[in-house]
Amino acid sequence: MRNLVIVESPSKSKTIQKYLGDDFEVVSSKGHIRDLSTTGKGGLGVDVDNGFKPTYKINKDKGDTVKQLKTKVKKARMVYLATDPDREGEAISWHLADELGLDNTKAQRVVFNEITKPAILEAFEHPRDVDMNLVRSQETRRILDRIIGFKLSKLLQSKISSKSAGRVQSVALRLIVEKEKDIQAFVPEEKWTIKAYFDKNKTEFDAELEKFEGKTLKIKNQAENDKILSELNNEFKVQSIVEKAGAKAHKFPFITSTLQQEAANKLNFPAKKTMRIAQKLYEGVDMKDGQEGLITYMRTDSTRFSDGFVKDAQNFIRNTYGQEYVGFYKVKDNNNAQDAHEAIRMTHIEYTPEYLKDVLSADELKLYSLIYARSLASLMSSPKTKTITVTLAQKGYEFMAKGSKLEFDGYLKVYSKYESSKDKWLPELKQDEIIHSLKNEGTQSFSNPPLRYSEARLIEALESKGIGRPSTYAMIIDTIIERAYVTLEKGESSKTKVFIPTEQGFLTDSKLKEHFESIINVDYTAQMESELDHIAEGNQDHVEALTRFYNRFTPLLTQAYETMEKIAPVEVGRDCPLCGNPLVQRKGRFGPFIACSTYPTCKHIEKIEKEKEEPQFTGEMCPNCGSPLVTRKGRFGPFVACSNYPTCKTIINTKAKPQEAKQTGEMCPDCGKPLVEKMSRYGKPFVGCSNYPKCRYIQKKAKTEDEE
Repeated sequence: MRNLVIVESPSKSKTIQKYLGDDFEVVSSKGHIRDLSTTGKGGLGVDVDNGFKPTYKINKDKGDTVKQLKTKVKKARMVYLATDPDREGEAISWHLADELGLDNTKAQRVVFNEITKPAILEAFEHPRDVDMNLVRSQETRRILDRIIGFKLSKLLQSKISSKSAGRVQSVALRLIVEKEKDIQAFVPEEKWTIKAYFDKNKTEFDAELEKFEGKTLKIKNQAENDKILSELNNEFKVQSIVEKAGAKAHKFPFITSTLQQEAANKLNFPAKKTMRIAQKLYEGVDMKDGQEGLITYMRTDSTRFSDGFVKDAQNFIRNTYGQEYVGFYKVKDNNNAQDAHEAIRMTHIEYTPEYLKDVLSADELKLYSLIYARSLASLMSSPKTKTITVTLAQKGYEFMAKGSKLEFDGYLKVYSKYESSKDKWLPELKQDEIIHSLKNEGTQSFSNPPLRYSEARLIEALESKGIGRPSTYAMIIDTIIERAYVTLEKGESSKTKVFIPTEQGFLTDSKLKEHFESIINVDYTAQMESELDHIAEGNQDHVEALTRFYNRFTPLLTQAYETMEKIAPVEVGRDCPLCGNPLVQRKGRFGPFIACSTYPTCKHIEKIEKEKEEPQFTGEMCPNCGSPLVTRKGRFGPFVACSNYPTCKTIINTKAKPQEAKQTGEMCPDCGKPLVEKMSRYGKPFVGCSNYPKCRYIQKKAKTEDEE
């Protein structure tokens, strides 16, 4: 008999099998095998009146998997549950044990943070029981999400045709909507900046006016700007020179949220893509000797490194770059950290990005390179800088010239690709020296509205407020986009895409705020996350937490059903071809569509076909083939092209300003209206009927003697 090891990922099983040998068989559950059922009161799958007891059912696509696992369990000497090292993984292990009829004598839990041979062997030497505190924490989260998701979503569907609501997704929507409201309410403030420009010893620099007689100066309008400029001349005195030594902030290693943020900012990776690639790097990629995991577990709140890695990494830094580059190991204090895992790092220091360039895909290599560099940077000394601030004064006005330069590159030795540092030093200046400016100049500007949330900034906001957990951020973003509550569009002043709430998003948030403000808000959601942490630690009873929430939620729901105004979707004037009920227009992720009014009972949907606009004749003829020229609408607006397309692909430049038509004194032979002289789109005059487009007569040009 062999030992049976159950993991949740097929690719993970291949990697682990290589390390354990023939005495073990590694198989996969392919994720969760069970979930809450949809039976019982309200279809919750939760007996609210009996201590919130859940009822589970095997997932539809996992029936055969469970049968196969049961067969293998019967033949196994021992069963090891080796699912992911977090609450979700702990819950999968418990569900497997429960469904397969395993007790502590037959099954044990093994946990590892990286899929390497030493980590795997170490984990199997120290198996443990399933941690029921972690399981209860995950179960509580799932029950909360089921109650809110089912009951609140049903309310919104019936009242305002919104698809869903959620404990965390609705708070994320709230942040985006509130940001948009701030932008809409923003009133730009005028401000002026006065600078003096200098050139000394062939070094150009500038100094900005900051103070007057020792007090901070704000220039609000042009009148103030002009007054100050009129009082200034070109003669400045060096009032003070201050040099300071400093250092850049320590770089902490990646946790899930910071990895998502940095990958978004530096690699332009959406959160979902980052997590998909990280999963692959963690589970294993094909190497010469089989599959091997390249990074540690990517769902973590901890900035901790193992002692072994710290020692190996510091030796690598010392031998590669020198002792002066070895920094202090720091762990960032995080009250929200849910699990005592390591930070995200490479598993093998010797596996440099250069070493793996032929093994990984382009995107895999980009993310791995980022993780590799950040892991080393977090154990290297901080870059040292020198800054200089020179105060140049005249008539009580104080101008500041600032410079900085890098004295020691520190962790920039490996991280400069992602965080550059540019020197901007000043020429040599002496105390009380007189220096003359080339010019003094004022510049008008206006304060900018708040920035919309990008994926990176939204994740940062959620994390800082204690909303959600690392494993949920990508899913939250996907959900609010899929529900058509927000769109992700290119920002006005940046290549980075930002979230903009839709009309339905505004409406959904408004109704939730009106009726559920006390539970759908940042503070309460963060409080619930904290309670889940306490349950995981064994310091909080899960039934008590669920009871408090339910007693708070239920009266609000009852009142909302009674008082929330129903906003019915607009009927389109046709009946559903499947069930005969009225068809209505709804809004989806990709714009409006037509659906049955009885959805989800009837799921008939139709696309809304855009009316095809007929091309408009210009009254001019194609210079290449003689066919009429027409105005069409393209991706970048209207344009003039040949009506004989695609046989003739002539396109006319329409940027020239049209000329007014001139009377010719002649009448149209076809309709009797005046003939006028016009200028064609390609800059040539022609005579046509003034009654265009009803009459399309164009006078043919008589040939000259030269043309005959």
